[in-house]
Amino acid sequence: MPDLRNTVAIITGGGTGVGRATSLSLAKLGCHVVVNYSRSKDDAEQTAADARSHGVNALAIQANVAKDGDCRAMVDQTVAQLGRLDILINNAGTTRFIDAADLEAVDDDAWSDVMNVNVKGAFQCVRAAKQPMLDAGGGHVINISSVAAFRGKGSSIPYCASKAALNNLTVALAHTLAPHIRVNAVAPGYIDSRWIRNAVGEDKYEGFIQDAAASVPLKQVSSPQDIADGILSLLTGSVTVTGQIVVVDGGMLLNN
Repeated sequence: MPDLRNTVAIITGGGTGVGRATSLSLAKLGCHVVVNYSRSKDDAEQTAADARSHGVNALAIQANVAKDGDCRAMVDQTVAQLGRLDILINNAGTTRFIDAADLEAVDDDAWSDVMNVNVKGAFQCVRAAKQPMLDAGGGHVINISSVAAFRGKGSSIPYCASKAALNNLTVALAHTLAPHIRVNAVAPGYIDSRWIRNAVGEDKYEGFIQDAAASVPLKQVSSPQDIADGILSLLTGSVTVTGQIVVVDGGMLLNN
């Protein structure tokens, strides 16, 4: 099993939800972490502080992954302060909540915002991380996708398309960066998270989660930690896995 002690990881969108759970899980295994954020500064700084309680170094770094210069600066700061880069978790993501039938509501801004973060942002982070990972002797990239990529159903058509594109990007980069850098993805289904809570509203949230759990074979909705555990399974499992999309969805796709 790969030993993560004294490795260094960047987790984009690392201050909340899946990003926070992943940052803390890595810290518990002795991995130094960079908790990236775009707007959630307080959450990122708290997550970094909590990570340091496990005896590792942890930084909170602001960067908008949709901007190439921000991605490069984040990687440069990581290497300058922590000495290396071994792991990149492309967790930062965005969406627009648009009913699939309302095609007219999907304007240019919706496409640009979603694709620039979910696809272009992931690519730009990998591009910036490539050489430092090679300098460290190799690395591992994990992209956070979604079952929406397979189902074509989700918060909006641009979101579904962006996650399908991210899956393809995962495979393309796995080809390109082998043999020294592995690239995989984790595709969650429903997650009991603040993101969904904000989307459906506080008054409807508990009912939504109950209905979601009842609709999947395992009769439970994933927690952020469940998704983090899926990520860790790729980082600490077989070193011969690359170009794969691991679905963590309670069996949702079995219903298709």
